[in-house]
Amino acid sequence: MKAFKTGLVLSLFLFISTNAQTTWDFDKSHSKIGFEVTHLVITDVEGQFNSYEGTVVSNNEDFSDAKINFTADINSIDTDNEKRDGHLKSDDFFNAEKFPKLTFVGKSFKKVDGKNYKLVGDLTIRDITKEVSLDVKYAGTVTDPWGNVKAGFNVTGAINRFDYNLKWNALMEAGGAVVGEEVRFDIDIELNKKS
Repeated sequence: MKAFKTGLVLSLFLFISTNAQTTWDFDKSHSKIGFEVTHLVITDVEGQFNSYEGTVVSNNEDFSDAKINFTADINSIDTDNEKRDGHLKSDDFFNAEKFPKLTFVGKSFKKVDGKNYKLVGDLTIRDITKEVSLDVKYAGTVTDPWGNVKAGFNVTGAINRFDYNLKWNALMEAGGAVVGEEVRFDIDIELNKKS
């Protein structure tokens, strides 16, 4: 009976150990939440959000079951042009006063092959929520010189800004839009292992 109890306790410990969740947060000093959009049909304008929070929770070392949540502060938008940033915060685009946050809630994170994953989740901009699918490349997990465990990812994808009521749409004489409809994401994330 004692041996049975000991075996039961060991089995339970192994089950908990192998199924324990690991929590990661974003290392903001080594991450970038970037985007770009076509301007005047001939060039791209890049920007980023400087204030954001994100967490990743996973049971598996390869992150194949990861739950990902992310929030960005619209007032932190930065395109290296103060006047343009002010316009983006206005009701023509994000309306930062009424809708100060952009949020992403992950629904699935699945390995496609090798280091490539597909991330699906609900993206909310203003008061509109739509499901988006993003491509993710997992760069690996390392331990830094100070003993911290880090993981790196690159996330790419695109949305149509009109789908989120980012509605400003001035046209040029030639017929093209001043600002393109498609917004492309190029996001580099370095995660810190917390537990």
